[in-house]
Amino acid sequence: MKVALFPGSFDPFTNGHADIVHRGLQLFDKIIISIGHNSRKQRYFPVEKIIGHVKEAFAENSQVEVITYDELTAELARKYQANYLLRGLRNTTDFEYENSIAQINRHLNNYLETVFLITSPQYAHINSSIIREVHRYGGDVNEFLPYQI
Repeated sequence: MKVALFPGSFDPFTNGHADIVHRGLQLFDKIIISIGHNSRKQRYFPVEKIIGHVKEAFAENSQVEVITYDELTAELARKYQANYLLRGLRNTTDFEYENSIAQINRHLNNYLETVFLITSPQYAHINSSIIREVHRYGGDVNEFLPYQI
């Protein structure tokens, strides 16, 4: 069975993230959306709410699991017998950042391959940081999310 982790802080989980999961299901038997703690970031949306929203968004799909974690992604992959990390790329800046992480993860876990999917054009402008800022100032962000907040 091909199992992939889709790790991220997902603060919030956007339509762009959902698109990567849906497209990734064409490649993998199971995708575990792994909502991690990022020591460099303070969460804006409570993780419990994001978990609930993401579970609701994928409730009809038994191939998708949603978990939280606070450990190295490479170790989490071992625990779940996932040999793949699924990541989305919007632009070259994303690639530079993600490439470095992929190299370290591969060093920590020789069986772990990172698979990059290029973001679909209609979602390339969606950025969690921008969504948080719009929400913080009272803007409606629901069109950018696969759930309503």
